This record gives sequence, structure tokens and C-alpha cells, in this order.
Amino acid sequence: MKKEWEGWGLAVVVTAGVVLGHSEWVAGQGRVSALFVLGDSLVDVGNNNYLASIARANYFPYGIDFNFRPTGRFCNGKTFVDLLGDLLGVSSPPAFADPNTSGIRILGGVNYASAAAGILEETGQHYGARYSLSQQVLNLETTLNQLRGMLSPANFTDYLAKAIVVLVFGSNDYINNYLMPDLYSSSFTYTPPAFANLLLNRYARQLLALNSLGLRKLFIAGIGPLGCIPNQRASGRAPLGRCLDSVNQMLGTFNEGLRSLVDQLNQRSQGAIFAYGNTYGAVGDILNNPTAYGFSVIDRACCGIGRNQGQITCMPLQYPCPNRTQYVFWDAFHPTQTVNSILARRAFYGPPSDSYPVNVQQMSLLH
Repeated sequence: MKKEWEGWGLAVVVTAGVVLGHSEWVAGQGRVSALFVLGDSLVDVGNNNYLASIARANYFPYGIDFNFRPTGRFCNGKTFVDLLGDLLGVSSPPAFADPNTSGIRILGGVNYASAAAGILEETGQHYGARYSLSQQVLNLETTLNQLRGMLSPANFTDYLAKAIVVLVFGSNDYINNYLMPDLYSSSFTYTPPAFANLLLNRYARQLLALNSLGLRKLFIAGIGPLGCIPNQRASGRAPLGRCLDSVNQMLGTFNEGLRSLVDQLNQRSQGAIFAYGNTYGAVGDILNNPTAYGFSVIDRACCGIGRNQGQITCMPLQYPCPNRTQYVFWDAFHPTQTVNSILARRAFYGPPSDSYPVNVQQMSLLH
């Protein structure tokens, strides 16, 4: 596998024409100028409310612990990025699709994440409209063009250098593409390792595009253990009380490859820092030792219908479990706010096994 990655990495470098060179990073009193978020429903703050999509969470009980107000977040409360923003001391950025997201509101960053979105264009298409990874990059470019008109050239360059970009992609390319053979042909066309390599090559292109726009600090989250989410446990393919190991195993190539890609980008991108978030390891720790984290329910959702409450997500006005802090999963696909809080803290403060090669706190101080 090592040789495969060396060859793949070289292809990325040659195609993208990345300038070779190492950056000298010095810890300083850096300040985060903005937070830009690209991703899927794990970090969507309401973009899909404005799209012709059936992947929406703009109804109760979503948001029951977010001032008792559904916003479009696929959670009982705050998302991973909301909580990461709290740790960084910046406001969670508004949804790009919200018509009120304009003018000075975009100075602190914008959230482009879209439920059902994937790295591949076709991923999640059965849900209707969504912003794919490439579309989100284009949307971000639109925002930067607006900001360029609001700031002087020197201030704009400094602004971009101090901004942090968070990307959360890949889950839908599996659960709403590769693992749906009745709707998508990808599992017939690609072996699991070949599919992971396809995703990584497409991802690499967009990461390089973001860097070429002047963005210098990018945190890229890996995929969590999808074989353990209620949706996959409810499929009937998992042994009783167990995760679906075959699904978890196929994610290895992607996550290991993403970490390897981060190394290559850091070696070849002058003046930038890329970091890999080990979501799989962090969620795995929780599932392997739930009581240590205060959880008592790991195999079914707090809100949903069917086996493991995982066959259908929260229904409108459905009353969820009352002891939400004890549940790992909020609905068929998404973690509770309590889990998001753990993931945010590990990304922000964690050692290289959590966030590699630097954590988000360290990234915010680099200049």
C-alpha cells in the first residue's frame, strides 16, 4: 500500500504543479480572522433549508437543546464546528444560502456545508439539491470576491492567512453512494481501495484549489466508524449488538490516505498548514469505553424510527429520549451535542493521534 500512495502522491503533485518547499512555522500571538466551513450534514447549519432537498432538519425535535429552536442543524444542539468556534473564540459562521448572509456578516467567515453532500458530484443526488464539495469551493470563492472588495489588498492577504478552513467530507460518499448499490453503480465499478483512492484524488484537487485562493490553515476531518451508526446497525447486516465491521474496514484506505495526503501537502505547499482530524479514533474510543465518557447508550439513536431507531431519522414533532447526554447518537446518522463537544475538544487540544501534525489551537497560533 505504501508504494501505491507514493505513486498517487506524485501524480497529485505533478498535476497540480505544487511548489516544493517547507514552511517555517513559528508560534505567535495569532488571531483567527474567520472560520470557513465546508462539509455535509455533520456541520450544516441550515444551507439545505434554502435548497430543494428532502435532507433537512428545520423542524422539531432537531434543535431541542439549541435554545429549543430548529435551525437546520442535524443535531439536538450544537455541531462540531459550533463548538470548535466556541473554543477558538469566534462565532459559528452563518449559512451561505441564507439571504441575510452578506455585508459585514461574512467577515467572520461563512458555512457552506450541505446535508447529503459528498466529494463526488453524484453523491446524495437521491435527496435532491445539495452543494457538493466542488460547488462549496466555488461558493467560497464567491465570498472571497466579496471580501476582496471590502478589504485593502494587504489586509485581505493577512485576513486569508489567519482564517481557518474546516472540511468534513466523505461519509455520504459511502452511506449515500457506495453502500447503496440499488441507486449507485460505484460499488460495481470500484473495489473499496479503488473507491477510496478516487475520493482522495478528487479531494486533493479541491484542497489545492483552496490553498491557491490564499487560504493557509486547513483542518480536514477523517470519516468516523460508519459501521457503528444506527443506520448501518439497522440494516440487518450487522450481528446483534455489533457494528458492521465490513463497512468500518473499507474506511481504512480513505482515512490512512487522507493522513498521508496531509503530509504531502505540508511538504509541498509553501506557507500553508494542513491538519488531519482522527474522527475514527475519537469516536472509536467513545464506543469502546462509553462509561468513561458518561454514555450508557451506544447502539441506537435518541430520536428515530425502526430497528435501533436508525431506519428513519427524527420525524417532525417526535419526542426524543429525555437523557440525551447519555446517548452517543442523536439520530440514524449524527452524533449528539455531547459527542460533538468531545470531538471538538480533541481536535482543538489533542495530541497528534487526534489532530495531526498540529491541533486546531496550535494551528490558530501559527503564522
